[in-house]
Amino acid sequence: MNAQVKNRTIVREIALDHYGYVTTKAAGEAGVPARELPKLAARGGLENIAYGLYRVPDIPPTPYDQFAEALLRAGGEAYLHGESVLALFDLADVNPLRIKVAVRRRTRPALPPFMELTHVSTEERTTFYEGLAAQPVADAILECRGRIETRRLLDAVAQARSKGLLTTTEWRRVKKGLRS
Repeated sequence: MNAQVKNRTIVREIALDHYGYVTTKAAGEAGVPARELPKLAARGGLENIAYGLYRVPDIPPTPYDQFAEALLRAGGEAYLHGESVLALFDLADVNPLRIKVAVRRRTRPALPPFMELTHVSTEERTTFYEGLAAQPVADAILECRGRIETRRLLDAVAQARSKGLLTTTEWRRVKKGLRS
């Protein structure tokens, strides 16, 4: 197997685990030199999405692709925040215009119109849903107070509970938080 085929195979394997995306850093950690990604893109094997971010075009799209792209663009310890966590699970009938991504450090990436960075200074809890770093659903619902009607948030609580996204303790805490 020649080096080009080997590199393409490695890049594809990485992308399969990340909604079709691969970063220069992830490829490098897997042994593919950074200079190989632009070459693969020039031959049509990759699409250059942003600096250091590529997509394998023949990997089928999923509803989570844009969330994954937003997190990869923000880099580091970025995670989905607020309404974006609710949108991930179709809770509270939200359809935000932008995906909110929380970052703990200053970043200055060129942002596409579908993305919004939120700087957080505190150590908030995070978790993973569908392989995507996110604020826990309970915290996201409470974060949305004042921006989304309470009635819709209470509906989101019921939906999240029925989907197994809230423990009994979280369910009680969120219901109490929404009523206060």
